Amino acid sequence: MPPSPTGLFHVGTVRTMLFNWLFARGRGGRVVLRFEDTDVARSTEAAVEHAEAVLRWLGIDWDDGPYRQTQRYGIYQEAVEDLIAKGAAYRCYCTEEELAAERARRQADGRPLIYSGRCRHRPAAELEALAAQGRPAVVRLALPETGTTAIEDVVHGTVEWDNALQGDHVILRPDGSPTYQFANPFDDIAMGVSHVIRGEDLLPSTPRQLALYRALGAPEPTFAHLPMVLGPDKRKLSKRHGAISVEEFRDAGVIADALVNYLALVGWSYDDHTTYMTRAELVERFTLERVTRSPGVFDPEKLEWLNGEHLRALPPEAFAHELQNFLVAASSPLADRPERIAEAAPLVQEKMRVLGQFPRLAGFLFGPPERDPASWERVGRDERAPASLRAARTALAGVDPWRSDTIEAALHAACEREGTKPRVLFMPVRVALTGSTVSPGLYESLELVGRDESLARLDAALADLAT
Repeated sequence: MPPSPTGLFHVGTVRTMLFNWLFARGRGGRVVLRFEDTDVARSTEAAVEHAEAVLRWLGIDWDDGPYRQTQRYGIYQEAVEDLIAKGAAYRCYCTEEELAAERARRQADGRPLIYSGRCRHRPAAELEALAAQGRPAVVRLALPETGTTAIEDVVHGTVEWDNALQGDHVILRPDGSPTYQFANPFDDIAMGVSHVIRGEDLLPSTPRQLALYRALGAPEPTFAHLPMVLGPDKRKLSKRHGAISVEEFRDAGVIADALVNYLALVGWSYDDHTTYMTRAELVERFTLERVTRSPGVFDPEKLEWLNGEHLRALPPEAFAHELQNFLVAASSPLADRPERIAEAAPLVQEKMRVLGQFPRLAGFLFGPPERDPASWERVGRDERAPASLRAARTALAGVDPWRSDTIEAALHAACEREGTKPRVLFMPVRVALTGSTVSPGLYESLELVGRDESLARLDAALADLAT
């Protein structure tokens, strides 16, 4: 898994890493983590640490590494010298001005905009003279100039390139640093990578990278180029679609197992109907052959729905644990009352799609409720609300013991006495107690809030309606 440590983890990058992980874990393979940090200007230590933290949170572990390409320059330089010695690579002394002029001529003639191979065919004496002048040089890999290069991609089938359209690409810069087109395949060879599973945007790099395999006499890997990840509007996923980084979803209250489950379904499926899968099931079922050629669509709404399914599937203790950890990470003041969180968790587990909904759904259990304006307006428009609140208060004042079952019986008896339906009487009671028409179970909520506080909230609502 070779991410570039240049910023936050985009869900598309994580999807690619996940597919690598699922494939390896399902076949007894080894996962290698490598940071391709040769873009020194953009790569940061903070991004490396951040990437490792995200992977650990997701449960995507690794067996070897993490490796850093910037720490392997000596290995690359030695390998490049060996390629030069056997004629598979050469030093190129062409200046930027010469290269620009060459591109302009080729463009004017309608020829491919690739390097002509000028230094590849220069006499040795001329190259030695340029070196003696101290002219900076890059190193280029000598690619085949005729024929074709082809692969059998697991996702795309047979893919073929005309070698005459590739050109000799740079593999080592004048400062001795490698380019992606060298360091990436060289490390794959050195680290025994058997399957290259990556985004289809890197498919055009394949013939140039295969040329290095052949120059080194290394066995070629199996390639699987994954489809793009699009937003719900079928356009390339970007910030205009809202959250796209793993951290944004984690901070909203998406749990790791749900995000892993959903990302596995972006461009892959087990069958035509299965959506919810555990991590173990994904490892067992994942195959490259079922990766689609068409782009995968990342829909945050569907992710939230699937996250809700995962939350409901958790044992109550595990759900409360996830909830507590989320509130601590979010620096929520509610986190200071773990016993109350454990009591509230069963009330909200069936209603929540993301953990971030907890303060709004259950905040009333931790202190006086904040009334939702729309909900309170609805109470104010209901001419029966005062009578409902008074009837409920009278019924609740006599409840003993104060338990959800006795509370339920008392409220239903109040409905019968008032000759009204439960939904009519319960609505203003719910808003008075919780602040919203959307809340956990009313009877259980009343039990947790307690008799005195519940009656006080009903009194407060009646007083406000009277003003």
